[in-house]
Amino acid sequence: MTEKKPMLSVAQALDFLLSAARPLTETEIVSTLEANGRVLAQAQRSLLHVPPMDNTQMDGYAVRAADCVSGTAQLRVTQRIPAGHIGQALAAGTTARIFTGAMIPDGADAVVMQEQCSLDGDIVTVAHAPKPGEWIRRQGEDIQSGATILPAGTRLRAQELGLAASVGLATLPVVRKLRVAIFFTGDELAMPGEALKPGAIYNSNRFTLTGLLQNMGCEITDYGIVPDNLQSTRDTLRLAAQTHDLIITSGGVSVGEEDHIRPAVEAEGRLNMWQIAVKPGKPLAFGEVQSAFFLGLPGNPVSSFVTFLLFVRPFILAMQGVTDIATNIAPQSYRMRADFDWPKPDRRNEFLRVKLNQSDGLDLFTNQSSGVLTSTVWGDGLIDVAAGQAIAKGDLVRFIPFASLMS
Repeated sequence: MTEKKPMLSVAQALDFLLSAARPLTETEIVSTLEANGRVLAQAQRSLLHVPPMDNTQMDGYAVRAADCVSGTAQLRVTQRIPAGHIGQALAAGTTARIFTGAMIPDGADAVVMQEQCSLDGDIVTVAHAPKPGEWIRRQGEDIQSGATILPAGTRLRAQELGLAASVGLATLPVVRKLRVAIFFTGDELAMPGEALKPGAIYNSNRFTLTGLLQNMGCEITDYGIVPDNLQSTRDTLRLAAQTHDLIITSGGVSVGEEDHIRPAVEAEGRLNMWQIAVKPGKPLAFGEVQSAFFLGLPGNPVSSFVTFLLFVRPFILAMQGVTDIATNIAPQSYRMRADFDWPKPDRRNEFLRVKLNQSDGLDLFTNQSSGVLTSTVWGDGLIDVAAGQAIAKGDLVRFIPFASLMS
């Protein structure tokens, strides 16, 4: 009799997935305006200083600090410098009215905010003794010309796009989109808008997984609901593998007579990993079909959602070429206080749905069943509970916000 292998831990399964991932090598050039969520293929350097010249941080008067040491200096206003205009050199004993972002004129070495000045005709009284450099942004104080502003492997967010634009980058080289095929098994599944037959349920996983993949910038092919038999499952796997990098399924990965995913993958390719010591989400499967990777998620909606966040998301990021796994792939987590008891731990690593409360603690959703999708909408994140770990009210636990698992 063959001895049953122990299930992999969450950490072991994640390490296995990340070591197997093959980062995409094909790239394309896209408009910086269209690059949100994409992964940068090459490091980007600035060809200019930011700011490109010394400029004022606020509205006020550009002065020579040496002219204002008395704290009651009276200076003649000789020019007005709005942003985008170049002023004349500032003579001793004079000042320039200047506006936020405007270039500091030659001769000036400080700006006095307008609230510290009073104007009478063309004479301004400066009720302040500024130090040289006061309220001046120096050329290149943010970015020096030639500096690397974005390394390769950066997943571009709004702030990275703004940074690229600030040095004049109109286009960016990015990794091509990951091509992902999805399909769903289960004769009980129906689509919203259809009448529910006896025993049928609506296919919520189709909408959840599609949304998660869209958030990650994937190119998605949805093969829909596949008939619950081995041949149909094999046919769809074979078709999807021809033009996709990754195939994701939901349902049919357990050991029942109507669970056809595992035998179908073994017939068309190979299964490299199956069943994780995690709750919810034990029957997670990983393998290959032709040149495409395969990830089979459980059919229960919470199990499918949680295993995507914990395993599929980091695998996709690795395939997209995101670098610095510890920073960019591992989710942010925080030690927070549990305001509940969890006295009967599972032998598997559990991920419980919780919500932040007004006392800076965490409340537990009362029903932790893998079919209760309302818990994922109600909750703010998951707590990572080690196998066999009980929780008493007041204990510090590892909290993983949903926001860090979906960015």
